[in-house]
Amino acid sequence: MKVTFKIWRQKENSSKGELKTYITEGLTEDMSFLEALDHLNEELVLKNEEVVAYEYDCREGICGQCGVFINGRAHGPHDHMTTCQLHMRSFKDGDTIVVEPWRAKSFPIIKDLIVDRSAFDRIIEQGAFISSKTGTAPEANAIPIPKAIADRAMDAAACIGCGACVATCKNSSAALFTSAKINHLNSLPQGKAEQHERVEAMTWQMKEEGFGSCTFTGACEVECPEGISLINIAEMNARKIKSRFFG
Repeated sequence: MKVTFKIWRQKENSSKGELKTYITEGLTEDMSFLEALDHLNEELVLKNEEVVAYEYDCREGICGQCGVFINGRAHGPHDHMTTCQLHMRSFKDGDTIVVEPWRAKSFPIIKDLIVDRSAFDRIIEQGAFISSKTGTAPEANAIPIPKAIADRAMDAAACIGCGACVATCKNSSAALFTSAKINHLNSLPQGKAEQHERVEAMTWQMKEEGFGSCTFTGACEVECPEGISLINIAEMNARKIKSRFFG
């Protein structure tokens, strides 16, 4: 299998980047997309050229580190799939594949396809946890929770923080990510004690990081590999209003 990669190359954030073309052969349809990039990097090493920098960790669709734009779509051509889960069988022999990093002011490029997503970490630090004032937190299974509530909380908790929602949104909004982290805990008894402080602190940090406003176009939900629902944003906004009266 032979493909032409057009990959964004940029030495550092302050440098000017550009798309560079690489033709590589010897790929198979059973290779994952990241394995294809590994294959390309091996060829670059043999040519004494600098390898393409890209980010990954688990390669199992869990960590959210591998996100890139592939032919103009976050994570590639399929719904509800991360870049590491994408296989070369999704492309044809002779195809041209354009690979670019996330594009968002709050996700500055570090090098090539790697962006700095530490803004997400700072939002998490503002309230995506529970505090136990005395002793230790009670055993989760000891607290009866209706299945509907548990399911809703788990659906929100499925967010892997890959950043596809931000990169896809025309305003680079982090509303889907932030709302998922807020609603995960605010839905459960363990998170109720700090629910108002949580929504205030996390939405404040989201704005401080320079993310844009949500306009409910729904692009974030479409491109989210975990299918996080847009309803979470509406619920976050409702919680935000409520926190002004009870926070």
